[in-house]
Amino acid sequence: MLLGSQYSVTSSLLHKENNVPKGCDAAIASVDLRNADNIVVLKELSEKFKGAKRKIFIIDQKARLFSAQAYALGATHVLFNPVTARSLLAVLADPNAIEIADDTAQGARGAASAGAASLALMFDAVLHGQPIDLVDAKSAACRISECVAEEGLSEWLEVVRRHHEGTYQHCLLVTGTAVAFGLNLGLAEADIERLYSAAMFHDIGKAKIPLAVLDKPGRLEPGERALIETHPAAGHSILKGTRGISPEILHAVRHHHEYLDGSGYPDGLCAESISDLVRILTIADIFAALIEFRQYRPAMPRAQAYEILDRMHGKLEAPLVKAFREVALNR
Repeated sequence: MLLGSQYSVTSSLLHKENNVPKGCDAAIASVDLRNADNIVVLKELSEKFKGAKRKIFIIDQKARLFSAQAYALGATHVLFNPVTARSLLAVLADPNAIEIADDTAQGARGAASAGAASLALMFDAVLHGQPIDLVDAKSAACRISECVAEEGLSEWLEVVRRHHEGTYQHCLLVTGTAVAFGLNLGLAEADIERLYSAAMFHDIGKAKIPLAVLDKPGRLEPGERALIETHPAAGHSILKGTRGISPEILHAVRHHHEYLDGSGYPDGLCAESISDLVRILTIADIFAALIEFRQYRPAMPRAQAYEILDRMHGKLEAPLVKAFREVALNR
């Protein structure tokens, strides 16, 4: 039993009689959201669990795009199978859990959940060949920006790593880190907006990558690595021609894995062809990838992650890496 003897647990099957105890602190639903009947029952049960501070949905990795549906049903947390005791207990022990069933939830938890829901909707739209809701995505990214400006990067990183997983966790970490970096550099408001929009969209091409490769818990084979490296061009192709996506953001989506020395991908660009927006985003992207939590490895300490950035001589712009030190270690 994942919860051990620390909690009093009552369980029942979804379609059977559900006797919810009074004062229930957390509701955990392990459910297939691809089944419309399950969604109907969950909606009927939502009133009974209204007082629960934590509403945890556990869904299968192969159905992870349904996390948007989970948030719409009132989830405060979404975990993907296989769930470990560590991840579940961390959620249950969270003293800062708040209800986020609507868009009025405040703070980092609300902003992170809104961002994750928006990312889930974007990935689902790509998977089904539908247009991306740019207004929703930019609104969620703006909310992240405001949260980081008000509460700081450390709070943002802690909340995201505690409550979100996989590609969504990474995109949220990149967006928050990029905003904190832009603010530290003193960028104008319009540039901050371009930066958080680019960060929010930068990995949309991963919607085209099979989950078996995208979430593989270990070293990738050469063919799998090559497949992963198609995501920047795929993201550019997805967004190209979409009204509301500026050329600067398209450039950032396609080139966030390019290096100044020409050793990056997909186009092997050199310094003169890489915009300032991309140079900033690339640093945030690498840093976020290093410090994110994954079930098969712990999050790397921020100081160690910065040391790796600092050793990437010739690949990243040295003055920007130096400026990022304050963000990486102290924000």
